[in-house]
Amino acid sequence: MLGVLLFGYLCGSIPFGLILTRMAGLGDVRSIGSGNTGATNVLRTGNKKLAVATLLADALKGTLAVIAARQFLGMEAALIAGLGAFLGHLYPVWLKFKGGKGVATYLGVLLGLAPLIVLVFAVVWLGMARLFRYSSLAGLTTAIVVPIALHLYGRPEVASLFVVMSAITILKHHQNIRRLLAGTESRIGDKG
Repeated sequence: MLGVLLFGYLCGSIPFGLILTRMAGLGDVRSIGSGNTGATNVLRTGNKKLAVATLLADALKGTLAVIAARQFLGMEAALIAGLGAFLGHLYPVWLKFKGGKGVATYLGVLLGLAPLIVLVFAVVWLGMARLFRYSSLAGLTTAIVVPIALHLYGRPEVASLFVVMSAITILKHHQNIRRLLAGTESRIGDKG
């Protein structure tokens, strides 16, 4: 299972936001905004297509890790690979363990393990983002709702994984939480 965790980690550690912005000639995405490699920060470059591509790539690396592990080793391996992919995105070895906030990879792992709950994720995230225009608030709210939805849906083993991932997500957003409380958090679409 350690090998499965490592496989998931390596899948998750691919910094697509950095790779795509450099390929597009936009430099190092870590030098702007939050300094993260995720889709929200890529959006601050002004390139919406690149932000969407980053979102999809960061999500699908989580999905790939989960599906491959489940196909060859079963559900327990899929859960471990999903956690590995999530941790790989947050702490990629290639970037001195400084990655993104993990929401897209969280979504990708969810897609691989409980695809119907992706609808809950989407409704909550999009609803909060549309109402308040804070990506961080949308991600935090989703992190609270998803484990509950998984439990109600009858997937306790997946819910347990997402309790852990949600707790890490909330901890990774500690600066965002402070800015939200202070009224200084950047809104979706803001540059810098």
